[in-house]
Amino acid sequence: MARPAPTKTAPSGRSTGKTTPKTTSRTGSKTSAKAPSQRMLRVAEEVRHALSGVLARGDVHDPELADTRVTVTEVRASPDLKHMTVFVSRLGQTADKALLLLLKSNQPELRKAVARAVRLRFAPELHFQADTALDHAMHIDSLMRRPEVARDLGPDAGEGDEGDDEDEDDDASDRDAP
Repeated sequence: MARPAPTKTAPSGRSTGKTTPKTTSRTGSKTSAKAPSQRMLRVAEEVRHALSGVLARGDVHDPELADTRVTVTEVRASPDLKHMTVFVSRLGQTADKALLLLLKSNQPELRKAVARAVRLRFAPELHFQADTALDHAMHIDSLMRRPEVARDLGPDAGEGDEGDDEDEDDDASDRDAP
């Protein structure tokens, strides 16, 4: 259920009847340009720590999930702390759809474990996503190692330290002179 836009008030305290516009993105959805608050970051880190502990110990009733090694790389909290997006991977690999479905099917149990470990007014709803940051970093690294890129960077790209060694030798000879 959508809330009506807040109305502007006159200095006398009466409503002017005009509504304040909402910020929207190009897709038409409401956006927030604000960075996460310290509380959001702190709670997200607590949830990540609690989930990591539960998954590392295998404290779940599903034997398939208990035997799977899952890394919780990051948790992002919504401003109201009712929704948490959990980024997961399998020990150096991107999480596949089967792992995400397995986590989604065990979400109620994981949500209860988070509620017991982290004291919040509401138990956050967990949304699982594959963490692709490592794959993206490896792709960028492979692009940077291509011969065309090395040629574009030039021969001096990795040789910036050679000139500094000569200056150190000159300084040492200056100290030895009386």
